[in-house]
Amino acid sequence: MSIRVLFLGEIVGKPGITCVKNALRPLREARSIDLVIANAEGATGGFGLGKAHSMQLLKLGIDVITGGEKLYYKLDMVEFIDKNPSILRAANYPQQNPGRGVRYLTVAEQKVCIINLLGNADFPRTHLSNAFALAQYLVDQALGEGAIALVQFHASPTAEKLTMGHMLKGKAAAVIGTHTKVLSADATILRGGTAYITDNGRCGSQMSVGGFDPDGEIEKQITAVPRRSQECWESLELVGVLVDIDDSGKAVAIEPIRIPVDGKQEQTPCTSTSP
Repeated sequence: MSIRVLFLGEIVGKPGITCVKNALRPLREARSIDLVIANAEGATGGFGLGKAHSMQLLKLGIDVITGGEKLYYKLDMVEFIDKNPSILRAANYPQQNPGRGVRYLTVAEQKVCIINLLGNADFPRTHLSNAFALAQYLVDQALGEGAIALVQFHASPTAEKLTMGHMLKGKAAAVIGTHTKVLSADATILRGGTAYITDNGRCGSQMSVGGFDPDGEIEKQITAVPRRSQECWESLELVGVLVDIDDSGKAVAIEPIRIPVDGKQEQTPCTSTSP
């Protein structure tokens, strides 16, 4: 049986949660979406994911939440992630770490395996096992169990994500890149029926710097003085990609999704004067 999967872009702060709250359920019903996967490691103020926000997002219609290098930033998530199989850390963290990086579930009578991985480069605070070797092992294991493999790869360099996509083409039904929070223009079906995109964007302010007020980010670059990033409310959108997978377990379509959201009732727009 064919399935339709929505991979939401990274949810950034309360503006991102507002996008999910206002737009996800109508989209899910209108497009007959079977499964929703979202990176939410920045849902709590842009840095980390708290227990309360994770529970809220799951109630709003997200089926599986993933996270990368920021998932353990909130102490209550370190304790809570073991209790909730719908929240995935990177599978290539040490096995004794709280949580899990793989989730098997049944979607529209089809066995699905969701695999979450963190890239090898540009994460100096983490010391993880090789994402590529583990990806091969986990995808082969999923296929051996008759499951469709869906890989979310939280990585920084575009070359790293492209390499993962090409390595798994014809095996994984989807390889979806996250982390840079900018919707890339390379959504495609790789040879063998693998849906791929380098980055599926962000849910939240699109007229911002990764979901944050541009003025504060500019000041940090000019002065090198640390300051707290401020959430931005300008031009809110629910962003992601929609992937159709046929009954043979191959992706047949990938479509970028951008839905404007009115967040004025939740919060006034950011005060940035940047264009």
